[in-house]
Amino acid sequence: MLKHTQEIKKLYEEIQKQIYYMIPEKWDSMYLYASVIEDKSKETGELFFYYVPKGILKKKPINVYEIPSKFNIDEQSYLKLVDDLYNKIKELRKEFKKLELDTWSNLTIIIHNLRFMVEYNYENLEESMLSSYERHVIWRCKYLGITIEQLNKKEKEILRKYASGPKLLTRVERYDSGIYIKDIQNTVGFGVQKSQDEEYVETNKPKETKEIDKNAKKQEENKVKNQIISNIDENK
Repeated sequence: MLKHTQEIKKLYEEIQKQIYYMIPEKWDSMYLYASVIEDKSKETGELFFYYVPKGILKKKPINVYEIPSKFNIDEQSYLKLVDDLYNKIKELRKEFKKLELDTWSNLTIIIHNLRFMVEYNYENLEESMLSSYERHVIWRCKYLGITIEQLNKKEKEILRKYASGPKLLTRVERYDSGIYIKDIQNTVGFGVQKSQDEEYVETNKPKETKEIDKNAKKQEENKVKNQIISNIDENK
């Protein structure tokens, strides 16, 4: 069972802020994969994420590495933000290592419907039969809803091989909580806007609270109107 210290929860919030900051348009959901492999004295691994833009029609997921060219952002500066995000993931793993000897090797983060969800996988990636590229293809199909018809020939072969091959059972832990961050300005100055949780609170206020707000606004309007009338009478 995963333990969550205050430091781990603080890192969750920092990771959320960094993700919100890095996406330069309104979006509905985000899916991130990161791995950390310890090789003697150094750590290696990878990180990528996709987000689905907000819209009435179903949108195609956008790869984080497509953002600089798509939004005309300096690529080197943006890749520095990706590195910063990955370093936060590594910090998160170090915090878990303080609590348990055998800790996770890779994780998937999902942000959707005001929920922050993390799936921790304890697979031994150094002994895995899959390459990094093969894991990427399988992960995209599992989390992004990519169908086999949308894959190229090489990717289709990878998926078929994986589907027909033996499955290795590994330990998986999950964490699920709400989003609590406020007013995150993104990297291209998209503008400070109401965060998703603030919009949710505004939309889902109890009817009684909405009526109180409405009456308070009306009283304020009447107060201003009476003050104007009073000023007119004094001038007379």
